[in-house]
Amino acid sequence: MNHMRKLVFTGMWVCLLPGLVAASTAASPPLSQEPICQNKPPSDFKDLKDAIPGVSLDIRYHTPHNFTGSPLPGYGAPGAWLRTEAAQALALVQQDLAKKNLGLVIFDAYRPARATRAMVSWAIASGNSRLLNGYIARRSRHNRGVAVDLGLVDLTTHTPLDMGSPFDDLSEKSHTANARGETLVNRLLLKKAMELRGFKNYHREWWHYEHPLEHAAERDVPYGCGEPPESPETH
Repeated sequence: MNHMRKLVFTGMWVCLLPGLVAASTAASPPLSQEPICQNKPPSDFKDLKDAIPGVSLDIRYHTPHNFTGSPLPGYGAPGAWLRTEAAQALALVQQDLAKKNLGLVIFDAYRPARATRAMVSWAIASGNSRLLNGYIARRSRHNRGVAVDLGLVDLTTHTPLDMGSPFDDLSEKSHTANARGETLVNRLLLKKAMELRGFKNYHREWWHYEHPLEHAAERDVPYGCGEPPESPETH
């Protein structure tokens, strides 16, 4: 679908080396005490931290703590943006869930196009080309700012609800309907809340939802302002 990547990270730059796959489960680098330099979202986008009061962010692609073992290019800062229409709809989901003492945790939202290209390159270089059929999209609605990966969190304990598999576990156990008991209840609760506000779930990933907005342009604006644009925006 819209995932998978394995990269070599150096400073603010992330590059793919032909035929070389970076070692996974790399140790997390010390957190810098310096302020993170982050770009502002494009004019037709909203920063979800501003658009959705109380939303939680867990942006794994800014860190090595995702299934690739490395940060993705374009994620020099841990941000989450969406097209304005999608962000407004997601804010309504958060309001609906708050009545049940639940909230949203965002794993990924808008994704710079360079990150998607890196995912595809990783799949090929690592021998996981099979994932290009159903999991890793060569062009993703994440790139257009109308797709979001998310889960549920308990507002009292601030802990995530059990969804049966981690975000970015690309296997059959992450298929939305492939669960039982409390796990299935939680997945369907999220699905119902998202669908009520116009989002559609991708059946292979319990966390992935798309807003129906059409004619949104693909973007390659990085979150971290230390990274210059890789290429002109495509439409």
